Amino acid sequence: MTIKVGGGFLTIEDVVKVARQGGKVELTPEAVARIRKCRAMLEKKISAHEIMYGVNTGIGEFSEMVLTDDQVKQFQRYLIYNHAAGIGKPCPIEHVRAAMLGRISVHSKGHSGCRPEITLTYVDMLNKGVTPVVCEKGSVGACGDLAPMSQLALSLMGEGESFYKGERMPTKAAMAKAGIPVPGLEARDGLAAINGSNLITGMGCLEIYDAERWVKQAEITAAMSLEALMANMKPYDSRLHELRGFKGAVTSAANIRSVVAGSDLVTGKLKVKVQDAYSMRSTPQVIGAFRDHLAYARAQFEIELNGVADNPIFLPDSDTVLTGANFQGTPVSMPLDMVGAGVTMVCVLSERRLNRLLNPALSVGLPAFLTKGAGMFSGLMLSQYTADMLIVEQRILSAPSCIQSIPAAADQEDFVSMGMNAALKTRQILDNAQSVLGIEMIAAAQAVDFRDFSVGKGTRAAHGAIRNAVKHLEEDRPLFTDHNAITEAVRKCEILDAVQNEIGELKSSW
Repeated sequence: MTIKVGGGFLTIEDVVKVARQGGKVELTPEAVARIRKCRAMLEKKISAHEIMYGVNTGIGEFSEMVLTDDQVKQFQRYLIYNHAAGIGKPCPIEHVRAAMLGRISVHSKGHSGCRPEITLTYVDMLNKGVTPVVCEKGSVGACGDLAPMSQLALSLMGEGESFYKGERMPTKAAMAKAGIPVPGLEARDGLAAINGSNLITGMGCLEIYDAERWVKQAEITAAMSLEALMANMKPYDSRLHELRGFKGAVTSAANIRSVVAGSDLVTGKLKVKVQDAYSMRSTPQVIGAFRDHLAYARAQFEIELNGVADNPIFLPDSDTVLTGANFQGTPVSMPLDMVGAGVTMVCVLSERRLNRLLNPALSVGLPAFLTKGAGMFSGLMLSQYTADMLIVEQRILSAPSCIQSIPAAADQEDFVSMGMNAALKTRQILDNAQSVLGIEMIAAAQAVDFRDFSVGKGTRAAHGAIRNAVKHLEEDRPLFTDHNAITEAVRKCEILDAVQNEIGELKSSW
């Protein structure tokens, strides 16, 4: 499994293969040629003492300070030292690997001005499993992810720490064990290694990938609850959604119909209400809206993954240097904010169906809190408390980060994206979402156990997968074990896999 960089279009799936699955990376010969051509242009301009930001000038507020020839040679080292100013625990290895792939992709376009040794070293590190230790916090998402990418760039000088074969050690030792030469930093190399929102982009790609699988499990869960609550299925008729025209809603309704296909609920054997509550009949519109945003977010992140995010940018064909702000993280941080908010929205809908499953006034004949021993036993009463706590945390985290700019660098950098906050909080929202959905799954499976009609083929498959993780609640027991077990099953997509193995792949809208 080798991902070629510099000759085609990188996808979110490519990021997953490299970041999580150990996929190898190959820089195409065409990409190497472009990097060399750009470097030759840069070196010519350095020799001619042409003023270029971050090459022979300071950075940020010091951009008007011109460096001497001797300072140019040393500046990149001090630039990395100064900017390696993060804080907190190490990023997961998959996040750093995703960021490295993104930076390699930027260099492959031939507009960054670094030596090819810089890019090829990152390729070698990915392929041989050397992953720098990078603090999670410190980036404001413009000029890119400076703090984390600088910590990563320390490896180019054989400094800092890295993970290698399951151990944390000095990077110099890791590079030696892996047989990777340390390239050092020359003019421009340091800034070319850090001046983009690559960690935000890498994390966001993984989060979008996970959200796309989670939303399918949200549809499976909704289908189970609809069966357990004996819902009127007319709101899921494809004609209804096609008339309005939103692709996400059409897809969501189709997936739910696929899960319940064959159920007595859709064959007319059961008497149902003329019209159900919103949480039962507007699921395609709500989940569909999230699906539509996921499709937009995927497109934005794949544009960024394949674009030139650097400053300055060098155009060898016209011998031009352009200073701008392609490092600005807003084009990805803004959609990522809404991915997190969208997950929260779907979780709120999930909790409202959970409430109907547990409340005897709303559950169409199900026992109170899904226990036959009401009074002695409380059933799943407290599971709702847990889901509610998680959702409140999600709501707090759903405040957009892209409007939270705090100026820095003596107001030279007076608007920043705060995209790392978006990436970190969206990950937390998704973590909570696995549990919220899992709790609804437990309740839906318990409710199905109390029904005496035939459920859909997909519902049966989902029920079986849930029962592999959590047994029927015959009498009260500590529920934290069940909650954690179902969370892990949702995270691993075990319910999704079971359903798709039975009825075929659910539709995507991206």
